[in-house]
Amino acid sequence: MTHLDVLTIGPELLLVIFCLISLLVASFYDSINASNLVFFSTIGLLILVAFLIYISPYKMMPAFGGAFVRDSFAQYFQITILLSVAALLILSKEYLVKYQLLKFEYPILVAFSTLGMLIVVSSGNLLVLYLGIEIQSLSLYVIATFRRNNLKSTEAGLKYFVLGSLSSGLMLFGSSLIYGSTGSIEFKEIYAAINSGGFLLGIMAGLVFLISGMAFKASAVPFHMWTPDVYEGSPTPVTGFFATAPKLAAMAILLRVLFDCFGSAVESWQQVIIILSFCSMFLGSIAAIGQKNIKRLMAFSSIGHVGFALIGVACATEEGIAAVLIYMVIYVIMNVGVFAFILNMEREGVAVTNIESLAMYSDVSPGQAFFLAILLFSLAGIPPLAGFFAKFYIFSAAIDSGLIWLAISGGIASVVAAFYYLRIVYLMYFGESKELLTGSMPVTHWILFVGAALLMLVGTVNLYGLDGPAKVAAFSLLN
Repeated sequence: MTHLDVLTIGPELLLVIFCLISLLVASFYDSINASNLVFFSTIGLLILVAFLIYISPYKMMPAFGGAFVRDSFAQYFQITILLSVAALLILSKEYLVKYQLLKFEYPILVAFSTLGMLIVVSSGNLLVLYLGIEIQSLSLYVIATFRRNNLKSTEAGLKYFVLGSLSSGLMLFGSSLIYGSTGSIEFKEIYAAINSGGFLLGIMAGLVFLISGMAFKASAVPFHMWTPDVYEGSPTPVTGFFATAPKLAAMAILLRVLFDCFGSAVESWQQVIIILSFCSMFLGSIAAIGQKNIKRLMAFSSIGHVGFALIGVACATEEGIAAVLIYMVIYVIMNVGVFAFILNMEREGVAVTNIESLAMYSDVSPGQAFFLAILLFSLAGIPPLAGFFAKFYIFSAAIDSGLIWLAISGGIASVVAAFYYLRIVYLMYFGESKELLTGSMPVTHWILFVGAALLMLVGTVNLYGLDGPAKVAAFSLLN
């Protein structure tokens, strides 16, 4: 290890040191004071780490012999992950206090999970990739069961743990097959081995297992079975966390592995990604229609959106990758806004997740109903909101790469999905309700909620400049 290696991974080291010190120090102080201190310190540190990654002069230098890579692609995803986690932690505070779940372990677990995501995005070999996934996943299993006296929360964590362990095993077995066939776990060497020796049967089998494991992390069909139950059973702040940052990490994993390792064998994996995309789009769009619980609806919504993003992956072009990067950022912003609202769905101090409870919400809070409608319209992909342009970039890339039928399928799935988003808007303005919601929204939630909605409007001008960095990040992945 050289001093340059240490400097390159400096932001991650800072996060590790903070987590270990916080865990040690908080154990010796009053739980409430310690929880508040660690909570706000974690939010501040995540923003600081994002800034350090942005200004790092070592961002283009691989560390540890190429095992860790901080290129523009990694930088793009890491900054987005860190800022989205910070936003979700800000949203979590009021909820955790209200339901007596505020423990100093929560922000530390979230920080450890975020550390795993940062490692995954910058991984340069299969072993680092696996270690990053495990650091991320182990923390997620715990926070899914954070409401320990709730049976649904315990069930959600158990299901996630069992199925997550299976997916990790699939990835590890796939990695071993690839190592056995190429003699290396380094992405660049695997790429070179495929170029020189061809796409051997062992490599093909290993790739199948790898894609299966990564599809589970992204909750793509048919590896989506955990998503609705885990989203419903987990505490709502955790559900919001699951719907944002891990999705970014999962998409980054998929892009990194497919193009850094198997970029010379696109025809061998392209059809698999197309099938995953098609099935995810339509199952997510159709299955959400019958949902009564808004958290389960958001689970199927996330499955559908992963399907749309996978269209860009299937294109296997720089334009397609850039479209995925733009899509994922806009998707995260929309979800942060929606969950800022869901966290405050209450009736007489009791959390409510039934969609029918939103009937005539426009009478309770016209402003909140209006901004929620904007976010839902954007999720549905209705012009001229940013959500429409996110899908436009994806479909344009598909058409340019010859996947016209997949773009048409995506358009049909978008129309189907629009039904359940518009149904909520209809309920808010024209539904019949016996009991109206009575919850109020804290100032911090208002800022993120309204900010996300306004970004969907303002973003229609130039997508807040995302297209430039996305193209640079896509170029760095392919070169």
